[in-house]
Amino acid sequence: MYLPSQVTWQDTFLYQQLPLIPAFGPPRTSSLQAPIMLMSGHEGEVYCCKFHPNGATLASSGFDRLILLWNVYGDCENYATLKGHSGAVMELHYNTDGSMLFSASTDKTVGVWDSETGERIKRLKGHTSFVNTCYPARRGPQLICTGSDDGTVKLWDIRKKGAIHTFQNTYQVLAVTFNDTSDQILSGGIDNDIKVWDLRQNKLIYNMHGHGDSVTGLSLSSEGSYLLSNSMDNTVRIWDVRPFAPKERCVKIFQGNVHNFEKNLMRCSWSTDGSKIAAGSADRFVYIWDTTSRRILYKLPGHAGSVNEVVFHPEEPIVLSGASDKRLYMGEIQ
Repeated sequence: MYLPSQVTWQDTFLYQQLPLIPAFGPPRTSSLQAPIMLMSGHEGEVYCCKFHPNGATLASSGFDRLILLWNVYGDCENYATLKGHSGAVMELHYNTDGSMLFSASTDKTVGVWDSETGERIKRLKGHTSFVNTCYPARRGPQLICTGSDDGTVKLWDIRKKGAIHTFQNTYQVLAVTFNDTSDQILSGGIDNDIKVWDLRQNKLIYNMHGHGDSVTGLSLSSEGSYLLSNSMDNTVRIWDVRPFAPKERCVKIFQGNVHNFEKNLMRCSWSTDGSKIAAGSADRFVYIWDTTSRRILYKLPGHAGSVNEVVFHPEEPIVLSGASDKRLYMGEIQ
């Protein structure tokens, strides 16, 4: 080691013992490489994005018909591209163990992909118009429900060819989800109501009224008791979907996010512990509310287009957003 004559070994030793200068800004809360990570690579609007259940990777898709897989940590590289859809991808979901990825597309099909190899395992065909939404069962046989502009809600078993049941809704269906036990499908669409379909009786069992415009996103809480909905009436609502709940099932209304003339299908989501909710918004902000107080906790800037989906990381305080500016942001929250 070369040292100028005026610097002694003692000085060098003291320098090595000095504490590191603390980084500016609030303390870090996650393992992300930086507090905010930008992922660009899509050639069109990003409509949907989801974390893998293990939290190490994520998937995104949208108008460019490509499903991109990204690493969450490090440089957030785009490590794989899944090709196969001939129309925009409107919604993505991993199954519970993350081994499969489901994609709903305007090419009238639902893709079933092996999330490890990136191969398409199956194409579910049967809808006669755009498929806006899909949702896989949380447990049991791998069922999946879908909703389409053809006015139907379909139930599929990926081991079988064709849909195993079709519910006629009359109006376009924009969002679907199963209940926790996967014996009911909850759907929302342009008729403003949320409908609950029973898979044992194969019929509509009740409607939930309250929204004043199209329902664009639905999300079931992790323990399965409450449903979150996002609507073009510029409200996000929580509904009690437990059996034998009171007739008035709408328990909370949240405001702040907005929809606009683009009429994008803005989704909504719960944090893993249910303490926070998030929703997309046309004003280019990411909205996160406190579930109990209904207060806006975060209104996060950065995107230059409508924010179409916001999701929470399964283990860390990280949110992921995809928007019409073709970009994805990951940011840590406190």
